Amino acid sequence: MMLAGVASAQQAAPQAVPPALSPPPVDGTALPSPPPATAGGNVTTLGEVRAIKPEDDQPLDLYRFKNPVQAEPNRFSKNWSEPPTVEEVSLSGGYVMMGIYYGLAKAAQGFNKLTHAPAQIQSAIARPPPELTPEQQRRAATFCAQQDCVQPAEGR
Repeated sequence: MMLAGVASAQQAAPQAVPPALSPPPVDGTALPSPPPATAGGNVTTLGEVRAIKPEDDQPLDLYRFKNPVQAEPNRFSKNWSEPPTVEEVSLSGGYVMMGIYYGLAKAAQGFNKLTHAPAQIQSAIARPPPELTPEQQRRAATFCAQQDCVQPAEGR
């Protein structure tokens, strides 16, 4: 008896069927679109949903973790690199080949340290900007005076 009461309470009330839409007029003008259909009065259906194309520089990896927090670059950013994805590992020969390459790189670093050889990657050294000697500046000024040219602004 109690089950019959629960079963009747779980049955949904019959919903009203929306009226059929009339066909568009023949003269080519469009009718305004009807409002989105509601189920039960408080839930609306979605309109158009568009998928966003992923970035071109990143291959699509559906199983990659996407961190929702985007940190600004700092002093530790240049020393940190994300671990490779499964796709990147497979394209570079697998985990065995990656281990071999890593071991060879460490052996080369140790060899360079033993022989005191210069590092394979060296930082750039900036040179000072070229400057004219006083004689060259005098010749340039006389040439400019003969040609009626505009002298550059001082302090550049």
